[in-house]
Amino acid sequence: MTMWILFIGTLLISLFAATRVKANYHRYSRLPARSGLSGAEAAQEILHGAGIRDVEVVAQEGMLSDHYDPLHKRLVLSRDNYFGRSVAALGIAAHEAGHAIQHAQGYLPLQLRMASIGLTTFASQLVMWLPILGIFTGLLSTYTGLAVMAAGWGAIMAFNLITLPVEFDASRRARQVLLGMGLVNRGAEATGVDKVLNAAAWTYVAAFLTSLAYFLSYLLPLLNADRRQEQ
Repeated sequence: MTMWILFIGTLLISLFAATRVKANYHRYSRLPARSGLSGAEAAQEILHGAGIRDVEVVAQEGMLSDHYDPLHKRLVLSRDNYFGRSVAALGIAAHEAGHAIQHAQGYLPLQLRMASIGLTTFASQLVMWLPILGIFTGLLSTYTGLAVMAAGWGAIMAFNLITLPVEFDASRRARQVLLGMGLVNRGAEATGVDKVLNAAAWTYVAAFLTSLAYFLSYLLPLLNADRRQEQ
């Protein structure tokens, strides 16, 4: 019963987060910023203001596919945000520029997240394929399978936990720099940026809670099995 409550709770949080992001993004993508800058132009101004001139700002297809690529020093914006001149476009562009600034300043949580990407990718593949392998081969005992799945979800949960300060800090930087540089005005524009970035933050909280629920769903039966063996 506890596990069902966890799964249903995290599912509802994830649905709430996704709905909130889309609703706020669509609302404030229709509100033009008075600065008249596009997302790409705002990102460039923020990067140059921070003394960063080796990060490329590029566009790609896909809705809300925006991200910062620290390996190639590339700030990637979806085409709507790259060319868009809305409050939403500027808020998201500033958020990704915040990641570039984190990278340039050696922000520790970002460095930890970068260092753990390889392990997390392996863990994601492990938790995806191990149940199928166990079902069709029967090579793993129940105890071993639970232990491996708990370890895999534990790694994913740790990655999602590290991600939280990275994302919240990037949003904090975005708000400060947009107002400080006069790229958005106080009032409706600043409120729009806050709502878009706050809604996006919930998606990372939901990802962490979901991975925590899966981790506990494998860890708790494992601990129960250990207690039974001790008795």
